[in-house]
Amino acid sequence: MNAQPATRTAPTAGPLAGAVAAEWTKLWSVRSTWWTLLSAVLLSAAAAGQLAIYAANDNTNDDPADDRGIVTLGSVVIGSLELTQYAVLAIGLLAVTAEFGTGTLRTTLRCTPSRGRVLLAKAVVSGAVTFGAGLLLGGVGALVAGAVLGEWGDAPLGGTVRDVLASAAYLALVGVLALGLGAVLRSAVLTVIVLIAVLMIVPLSLQEPGIAVLTRIADGFPGVAGGHFLAGDADPYPPVVGLLLLAGWAAAALAAGRAALRHRDA
Repeated sequence: MNAQPATRTAPTAGPLAGAVAAEWTKLWSVRSTWWTLLSAVLLSAAAAGQLAIYAANDNTNDDPADDRGIVTLGSVVIGSLELTQYAVLAIGLLAVTAEFGTGTLRTTLRCTPSRGRVLLAKAVVSGAVTFGAGLLLGGVGALVAGAVLGEWGDAPLGGTVRDVLASAAYLALVGVLALGLGAVLRSAVLTVIVLIAVLMIVPLSLQEPGIAVLTRIADGFPGVAGGHFLAGDADPYPPVVGLLLLAGWAAAALAAGRAALRHRDA
């Protein structure tokens, strides 16, 4: 008898890939994601336009002491993040806090019993979406800033692309940070409060007295580290160190979120 040829089976996606696909579907199937992105785009355009107006007015008013000269579009995009980041990071925190609020996380964990895998899948999806949103917001902000600044705007290709990519990377890491904190705190409102404190209020409070040791502590907070990365500062550390510090905060938040999910009921 002739031997039957071996049959080939189509490769199946791994457990993580399946969890990522499920989280991707859930994220885009709710209206809050679309409304969040729309509000972020509008907020980015408004913030970039406002900063560009300020720069143009400073150059054309009667006070020569505040003239800024030519302003790069990338610097306006980065400046607008101080406000727009809070709209984008909502994608990360709502990916987990919304499921706690509705109780659908129980269904998610029945489908994917590994809580670490669930959180990692959410982080992958949230990071990818917020990175893409950052690219979109950067492009919108640059277009608006260029239109408003006119002769006072400069758009070097390399520098503008670098600033837009850096902005997207910053937003992706902050989005993952928000996701991890949301898994720990379980409340969207409480997570936003803690995020504002960690990103802005606490480091500003440490910097305000002008005491060197407190300033150095503030330099380790995610918002300040991300700011040094975005600005390309060499002091107090190179930009890559700022990026690594921000990534470390995001990783620590994910680890805390994983521990919270493992030790508490959904």
